[in-house]
Parts: sequence; structure tokens; C-alpha cells
Amino acid sequence: MRRFLSFCIFLMAVSTTAFAQDDGITVKCKRNVLLNEQFQISFEVSGDSKDFHAPNFLHFQLVGGPYQSSSSSVQIINGSITKSQTKTYSYYLVAIEEGSFKIAPASAVIDGKKVRGEEFEIIVSANGNNANNATVRKQGQQSNNQTSSDGRDIFVESSSNKKTLYLGEQNLITYRLYFSVPVSQLQVSKSPSYAKFWTKDITDNNGAPQQSTISVGGKQYQTASIMEVVTIPQSVGTLKIDPLSLTCYTQVRNSNNRQNGYDPFDNFFNDVFSNSYSTVKREIQSQPIEIEVKPLPTEGKPMSFQGAVGQYTFTSKIDKTELKANEAFTLIFTVSGKGNIELFDMPKPDLPPDFEVYDPKINTKTKNNSFGISGTKTVEYVIIPRSAGTFDIKSVEFSYFDPQKEKYVTLKSDVYQMHVAKGSESGGNVVYHSGQEDIKYIGNDIQHINMTDTRLVGQGNAFYRSTAYFILIFSLFVLLVLALCLDKKIHKFNQNEVLVRNKKATKTAKKRLKKAYEFMKEKKQDNFYEEFSQALWGYISDKLNIARSQLSMDTVRDMMSAKKAPSDVIDNFVGLLNSCEFARFAPGSAEEKMDSLYSQGIDAIIKAEKNLK
Repeated sequence: MRRFLSFCIFLMAVSTTAFAQDDGITVKCKRNVLLNEQFQISFEVSGDSKDFHAPNFLHFQLVGGPYQSSSSSVQIINGSITKSQTKTYSYYLVAIEEGSFKIAPASAVIDGKKVRGEEFEIIVSANGNNANNATVRKQGQQSNNQTSSDGRDIFVESSSNKKTLYLGEQNLITYRLYFSVPVSQLQVSKSPSYAKFWTKDITDNNGAPQQSTISVGGKQYQTASIMEVVTIPQSVGTLKIDPLSLTCYTQVRNSNNRQNGYDPFDNFFNDVFSNSYSTVKREIQSQPIEIEVKPLPTEGKPMSFQGAVGQYTFTSKIDKTELKANEAFTLIFTVSGKGNIELFDMPKPDLPPDFEVYDPKINTKTKNNSFGISGTKTVEYVIIPRSAGTFDIKSVEFSYFDPQKEKYVTLKSDVYQMHVAKGSESGGNVVYHSGQEDIKYIGNDIQHINMTDTRLVGQGNAFYRSTAYFILIFSLFVLLVLALCLDKKIHKFNQNEVLVRNKKATKTAKKRLKKAYEFMKEKKQDNFYEEFSQALWGYISDKLNIARSQLSMDTVRDMMSAKKAPSDVIDNFVGLLNSCEFARFAPGSAEEKMDSLYSQGIDAIIKAEKNLK
């Protein structure tokens, strides 16, 4: 039996062909690509190889690789053993120059011998959809199994509801991600700079972008809105919004073609038993947006216009019209509608001279959706009449500019007649009495005159004009002088708005962080991210004395550098501002994300406080 087996093995060895395919290096890639298109170059090295050296990819940008995979197979056909072993080295490039470029051969040591591949040529042209390529870098996976009509398998597009706006008119900017390959670890590498815009992120995805399917150029994509931002221009002219840059990881399929043709049966087993997919880091970028901002017309502009732009209603309300002097009543003005409701000033009441008014209480409630920002803004005045009589509270005007009608609209409040009766403590009702009072005697009767020798004896030391008396008077004088100096210092401090904002920055941020912490414990993600973001932006706005409308990543970095803050503190704070806007998109537990972000925020503010004086 053993002799028979040995004989069979000998016959098989005699009839064996060690390698059915020739050893060497095969190049697989597109030979014609578009400008700014990303494409794949694969080098398949057949045989027992090592020491692979890729050529220099001059005139191209390397964005990924090398990604290595290997495969091997054994076939027995009519007693002939066929062995094959292949290593694949993949690179992802972006064509950054137009022209015809030659790529030098790759080399490797195969079975102990140095082998060189072939030289090949790639032609980069600006044809096709280059109008889009000029602003959107094509992100295409060019494997033989995943190729779209325009070479893109993942890209991000930015869109603006309007291209022409009036000053103060709100506009919605939307960033949508399109992908036909699995995507993970989506992160923002560079946020857009909204210079000369007031912005508010109204993204609402409950922790994860909502996906849908769409056909683009005949190819099916999954799409998700990753960011929605309301912008309100604060300056006229042509304003530019820079691109949004993202990084992510995509899963791409390795090439499974063989020199002898594509074998579906072999491809099935490669998918199941071999590493036929690779994870590739991708850099994608939206196109920039240009907005033309027109000034508000001066013709017909009312004196009562305070910067409101949109569509609004205006109402007034009073709690009572009959009261006594020195009693308080409440007057409320309410503006409701859609537009820059958080930015304009509310009207002030026109009151009689004898009416005292306290600082108003302003409350703004907004709703955010795909149509922008809408809501209600109320201002509540507490007013006290100081004298009796009948008075009129005159009507006040509220004016706004309607971009749809392209004209100003003026609304008026109601007129109220106040009936003020005399009050017990009213200054105008004080009655002064004159005349003598009745004489009251102390004791039962009039005491008789004492005719005996009576001498007055002191009952103790008098406090008046004593040493203690003068010390007390001097002490009170010193305290008065100190109080006046302190009051002057406080008044001077309060007049310095920059210093006041700087000193109160940390205190205000602590209040917002405390509120964000409560939302975190209640697992209210949207409220947490909103309050946490306001804490960071509010702190840096007060600390650096930057208006909210002028805040951006670039201005924060420049101002912190001007304050000579360490680079690691600047990078940490700016990175946290960036992460805050997109932490909700990151993978992982929502509670862990909020807790981690909260801890980073406290640490960033502490470090910034130590370095920003």
C-alpha cells in the first residue's frame, strides 16, 4: 500500500507544472482620468515576492495607500498541479494637473530575482463634468467592481436656498453627503468660515443623520443631511462661505480579476474566505458658496425701523388700566414671525412724565426647521405711575423690511387710557396739618414747686463730646470716603465694557455648563449640545471681546494667538468648538459622547482662563 501511494505521488510530481502563470508585475488602473478625480492604481505581483517598490507618483496627489492584500490558490487538473500566489498593492491618487504623464515601473524581488514592471501613461483631461470638478473634488473608487458613471462613490455637496439676499435676511445652507460605499467615522476636518454672517446650526437628526436613497447620473446613492445652518448676512457685497472638509473611512473592494479572466466561482470563495475588502481613509470637500448681499433700500425707510427683516406681526397687552398711584402695572409688546428675530431691538413705550419704568424683561422663543428660524419675541415693562390723574399711553410703531415684498411694513400697538386714583403713599396726596395739639399731663395732677435746696448730681459720663464720640464721628467719615472711592471704582469698571465682559466670561460660562450638565443627566441630547455650544462660544466672545456675529474658527484662532496663548491651548479650544458641532454624528454611546465632551469643555475653559488675561 505504501509503495502504491509513493508511486502515485511520483507520477503526480512528474506531471506537475510548478506555476501555470508567469511571475511578474501587472498594473491595473484607468489610463484616462479627469482633473481633480480620485482613482486607484493596483500593482499585482505574482509569485513568491518581497521588497516591493512603487514608483514616484509625480504630478499626482497621494491620498491613500499602500493597502496590501494577498491571495493564493491550488488547482489539480488531469494530474497537473497549478499553484498561484498574488500580492496586490493599491494606491489612491488625485489628478491635480492636466496633461499626459508617464509612471515609472514598479519593482520587486520574485523568487530571488529582481523584476521590474511596465512603464505606463495616464492622460489627465478637463473634459466631462469639469464645471463641477472645479469646485468639488471627485472622490471615486475605481475598482473593476465599483465604478460610477462620473467616478465618484462618495462626495459632499453644499447648497444655498438663495444666491441673492438683502442685508439681515435669513438663508439656509445645507450640506448633504452622498455615498455608494460603506462609510464610518465621519468627522469634520475643517469647518466653513462664515465671515460677516450671523449663524445658527439648526441640524436636527436625533444623534444620527437620516438616510435616504437617490439616483444621481443613473447611479443609486445613499444620502444624508449632515448639517443645516441658518445664515444672516451682516455686511453687503459678495460674501463667500468656504468649503466644508470631511474625513471618513470607506470600505472598498479589492480587485479580483485574474490574468486568465474573471471566474465568478473563484470570486465567490475570495469574498468568503479572503480579505477582499480594504478600509480606506477619504478626504472630501464641498464646493464654496458665494452669496450676493444687497443693502436695504433707503427710500421709504421709517424712523421706527430697528433692523427687523422678515415677516412679522406686532401686538401689545396691558394687565390693567385702573389703579392707584404707586401701584405697578405691566405692558407687554410681542413680535411673532419668521426672520432675524434674535437680532433686532424691540420698541419702547411712550409714557407720561410721571410714570416710572423699570428695565424690561426680554424673552425670545424660536423654532428651527428646514424653513429657517421663526418664533416669538416679547418685552415686558413694569411701570409705576407716581401721581393721580387720567393719562394716555400712546401707540408705538414697529417696522420691519419684508424681503418677499421688497418694502417696509409698519405696525402699531394699541392706545391705552390709564385711570390713576390717589394712593395712601402718593407724594401728590400728602396733607399737611397745622395748629396746636391738646396738652397732655403726665401723672395724676400738677406737681407743686419744690422750695428746698436741690442740687443736680450727674448720673454718669455723657457720651456727647466724649473721646468715643469723636472716634465714632471720624470712623464714619473714613467709611464714607472709602465707600465713595469704591463706588467710583465700580462705576469706572462698569463703564469699561471690555473689562466687564472679560471678568464675567467665566461666570457666565459656568452657568451655561451647569445647565448643559442638567440636560446631560436628563439625556436631552439636542438641548445639551445647544447649551454646551453656547457656553463655549459665549465664553470666547466675552473673553476676547468679539461680537457674536463676527465669531468664526479663524477669528478665534487669530485673537487667541494675539493674546500669546500657547498653541496647544489654541488647538485644543478650536478643536473642541469644531467637535462640539459634530459630536452627535460620531459613533458610540450618546451618554459617553456627552460626558466626554463636557469634561473636555471644562478643561479647555480652565486652560484658556489661565492664558487669556
